[in-house]
Amino acid sequence: MPKFRSLDDIDVRDKRVLLRADLNVPTKNGVVTDMTRIKRLAPTIEALIGGGAKVIVMSHFDRPEGKRDPALSLRPLIAPLGQAIGGRDIIFAEDCIGAEAKRVVSALRPGQVALLENLRFHKGEEANSPDFARALADLGDVYVDDAFSAAHRAHASIDALARLLPNAAGKLMQAELTALTAALETPKRPVLALIGGAKVSTKLDLLRFLIGKVDILVLAGAMANTFLFAEGRQIGRSLCERNMADSARQTLVLAHQRNCRVVLPEDVVIAATLEPGVATRTVGITEVPSDMMILDVGPATVTRTAALLEKTRTLVWNGPLGAFETPPFDRGTVAVARKIGELTRAGKLLSVAGGGDTVAALDAAGITDELSYVSTAGGAFLEWLEGRELPGVAALATAVTDQ
Repeated sequence: MPKFRSLDDIDVRDKRVLLRADLNVPTKNGVVTDMTRIKRLAPTIEALIGGGAKVIVMSHFDRPEGKRDPALSLRPLIAPLGQAIGGRDIIFAEDCIGAEAKRVVSALRPGQVALLENLRFHKGEEANSPDFARALADLGDVYVDDAFSAAHRAHASIDALARLLPNAAGKLMQAELTALTAALETPKRPVLALIGGAKVSTKLDLLRFLIGKVDILVLAGAMANTFLFAEGRQIGRSLCERNMADSARQTLVLAHQRNCRVVLPEDVVIAATLEPGVATRTVGITEVPSDMMILDVGPATVTRTAALLEKTRTLVWNGPLGAFETPPFDRGTVAVARKIGELTRAGKLLSVAGGGDTVAALDAAGITDELSYVSTAGGAFLEWLEGRELPGVAALATAVTDQ
């Protein structure tokens, strides 16, 4: 795991702490509809308040393309953020740099929290501008990054700024890096990766990296159809990237060379259309009619997956096993999710899951809190799983060495 300071390694008393958060949360008509990221940020803010810091929260929101857009202001997040940290008042700055930001920050007392306006109202943020980073640095004495979900972006508040001030990872960033390191860099074996979702093309790098890291790779969802097609199976009208068949075959050869066992569905749930309440059948993988669609894994596949999980010590999960948004094609995903929760609760399994659809599937199964760690980081989670260097993590690690 990259070396970085944690909150335990820095003294924040009476200091202005620039806290990079990810408050790019779902909203509807100006109201936050999912508080998950805000709630996960709260422990870091509370720790900084407890340490006597003046906390200055920074975040992007949506894509204003470097222009001020009132519809994309962070102002609606004042109340939800205050609610998440025990009802404390949040002081809002109408800009994130310049005279207005300096006025708000200069008036802060230890234990108070300010929220700066959307970083992406300035083009310098996404351009990783040194000048914009220096303008932000003028507002603080210490930099804390708690936005792992944005760590794959080389933006000014994530990369350049981290190199200008003494820095540390926030509690959420630290937890994310610790969990991912435990899953892929220092895991207890056997290690199983459960990868679902729709497309091989978007996860080819991920699959090839994981093959060198895990002992068993279980493929499901529509992406498994591409591998079945590549093996010469009849998959009917199922979603499939036929142009990726050669890549799928190459991936299977690579897995064999690296002693990674690849497991594909042995039975599936099929239907004529993807819609709620449609008539379904469960068939063996060699019995899919030409006019039907594969929409979920079958019970035999669920049973086999559960048996593999019983022998597994570390699990990485990304992507649902079927079209879980449309019942009854959520059954395979929910059944496997509950097995993972059961084994994790029993202390038999370290389970790390992430990705938007995966989180939604876990919520649907009601077991989000039962896994060892569930990442809401999206793109950053996937890029880490692909073995890529994340600019936000690299900046913290480099700064530790340089300062």
